[in-house]
This record gives sequence, C-alpha cells and structure tokens, in this order.
Amino acid sequence: MNVSQSFKLALKSLRTSKMRAFLTMLGIVIGVAAVIIIISLGNGLTGMVEQQVEKVGITQMYAYAWGRGDGTTLNLDPQQMYDLIEAHPDVFDGVTPWVGAGNGVRRDGAEFEKTKIYGVSEAMYRAGTGTTLDGNTLTEGRYLQYVDVVRRQKVCVIGAYLEQEAFRGDALGKELTIGGVSYTVVGVLAREREEMTEGGSDDVVYIPYENALELSGSRNVTLYQVMAVSRDTVSQGKALIADMMQNFYQDEDAYYIETMLEQVRMINAMMGVAMAVLVAIAAISLLVGGIGIMNIMLVSVTERTREIGIRKSLGAKRRDIRRQFIIEAGTTSAMGGLIGILLGCLLATGIGSLLGGMLLEQLGTSGITFNATPTLGAILVSFGVSVGIGVLFGYLPANKAAKLNPIDALRYE
Repeated sequence: MNVSQSFKLALKSLRTSKMRAFLTMLGIVIGVAAVIIIISLGNGLTGMVEQQVEKVGITQMYAYAWGRGDGTTLNLDPQQMYDLIEAHPDVFDGVTPWVGAGNGVRRDGAEFEKTKIYGVSEAMYRAGTGTTLDGNTLTEGRYLQYVDVVRRQKVCVIGAYLEQEAFRGDALGKELTIGGVSYTVVGVLAREREEMTEGGSDDVVYIPYENALELSGSRNVTLYQVMAVSRDTVSQGKALIADMMQNFYQDEDAYYIETMLEQVRMINAMMGVAMAVLVAIAAISLLVGGIGIMNIMLVSVTERTREIGIRKSLGAKRRDIRRQFIIEAGTTSAMGGLIGILLGCLLATGIGSLLGGMLLEQLGTSGITFNATPTLGAILVSFGVSVGIGVLFGYLPANKAAKLNPIDALRYE
C-alpha cells in the first residue's frame, strides 16, 4: 500500500466515525486556534506600540535634572545643555527645555482652570516633518520661533480644545490671558483625540520656556527633550549627556536619562515574555490533543487487529503497517489543525476588532491602528506543529501495530 492509498484510507476512517474523529482532534483545534489568536493579538499590540513610538520619534531622549536635593542652588543652566548639543552636531539634532507652568488661562472673563501650560523652545517643532516632538501637527498659524524664545515674546500655541471652547474655532491672532499677562495666539494644534475634554491632551498652551520659568517662579529646568540625529547615535548621545551631568552634579542621583529606543526594547521584551508564556499555556491543549490522538489510535489498533493480521499474511511488512497508522494519526491532527487555523483566524479578527476599538477609544490617539490579522508565519507554524504532534503521538500505536504477530492477530476476536 503506497502513501496515497494510506491517506485515502485515513480520510475514509475519519468519515466513518465523524463524532469520534472530531472529539479526537478537539484538543488540536483548541490549541492551534489559541496559539493563532495569542500571536495575532500580540502582533497587533506590538504594531500599535511601534506606531505610537514612530509618531513621537524613536530618536527621542529625556534628560531629567533634579539636582542634589540637599538645599543647594546648584542648577543646570539651559545654556549648558545648548552648548553640549551644538558641540556635537553629528550626534544631536536639537533640544528643548520643558517647563510646567501650572494650569489656568482666561479669555474674555471665562476661566479655563484645567488648561495645562508648558514652556518649550522652537526646537519643539520639526519643520522637516511638520510635526511637534510629540507628533502633533498644526492646523493654523505657526509654531514658536527662535526670536520668540530669545525675546520672551508674549505669543503662544494652543490646543484644539481651547480653540473651540475659548474662541469658537477662530483663535488665530486673538489674545488670551496667562498669569495675568496677555498672549497672542500664533498657532493652533490639530485635534489629538476624538473626544476632547477639559484638562485633556488637547487642552494645552505652549509658550516660550523663559516665560514659563518666570510664570512658575523658578529658574530651574528639570526636563530636557533631546533629539538624536538617528537611531544609531542615541546611545552615544545618552552617554554624552550623562558625562556632562555627572561632571556638573558629581552625583548620579541628581539626574536621570531615558531614551525612547530603550523604552521600546523594554516593552517589546516584556510583551515577548508574556506572549511566550501564553503560547506555552495554549500549547498544553496541543499536548492534550496529542494524547487524545495516541489514545484513539491505540483503540483503533485493537479494533483492527484482524485486519492487520490479514495484511501481514498477504505480505505487508512492518514499515507498511507502521506507515499506515502514522499517516492516519497525522491526517487526523492535520484536519484538526486546519479547523483550528480557520477558527483561530476568525476569532483573532473578531477579537482584534473589538479589543482594538476599546484600546483606541481609551487611548484616544488619532492616526493609530490596531491590526490583529494572523500572519502567514503563525499559520504555517501552527499547522506544522499540529501535524508533527499527530505523527509523534501516533508513532507508539503505529509501532505496536507493526509488531503484532500475524498468527495471533488473525486469531484475535
């Protein structure tokens, strides 16, 4: 009996006992479907994180200058950071201080108490991409410029919420009051979230950082957002900033530097571990399915003992009997794998759409998508594993059948 005949016989056996065949392959179906769903959702989450990082920029670095905390007045001057950036144009692409100046602005007697006020420099806006370092775009006007920062001009860029609520959609060139001082709106940022709320990410005002320092009553900049030239210079840039801060503070606890590249690697590593654990748990179903196949094949060997005896008496060799039962086991698991792949793809797409909608609604970030479509690699691996399990667990029953004595098999009742 050749391979094709063994395969046809295996399909006939499955059609003869449909319910038993289905229950046999149920563990394989569940295991394969679970693996595909987990991998698809994991890839969707990874892709969403990568999109968010790409929007902000993988070359970003954040340098926190807290100081020694011993009551001294040893504060890093922003000019020192600027000097470092300018001294290494092959490593750095720019820097902006970040100064939080509290909350609250006024417009024609209306007060917006939750509006966040930030002080930044002109480097916050990337002319090449037309976006800010946070990934926002302008819908009207311009961003803060070098002359605005140097001269501490009373100009600002506002978010979409403030434009809508304070200016009824017409804010450019109008004035609002920040800290009792009148500021002219020179730019309006695009809406970042679908639903804008008071105090949300769209309810912000950006002013020159020197103005924000004056408004906050502090002369200490505690956060610098630095841009590297490329992904390859991020590590070098972090080392240069760390050396400068260490030389200035002489205390490693006085500062902290993190990079988006490191955050992405850490997130991917954590997600990789979580996915590996979940896939391992799902693989238990495959193991259970393999045991089920081995069990039913042992029963099949017992039921077909006389048939095996007849085949051997007609000249069938051990390898022919062994091959026949291995093909039957592999076919059973392969059919279970195909059903599991179909079920997994359908569920992954459905769950991905539902989960992706919930995540994107909570995050409220525009321009980000969640794609949990199963990959070809996951499908091929799942199918290969399902077939491999059938062959592996079918070998013991097949070997038992191959070793039967033809005389004893013919006399079996």
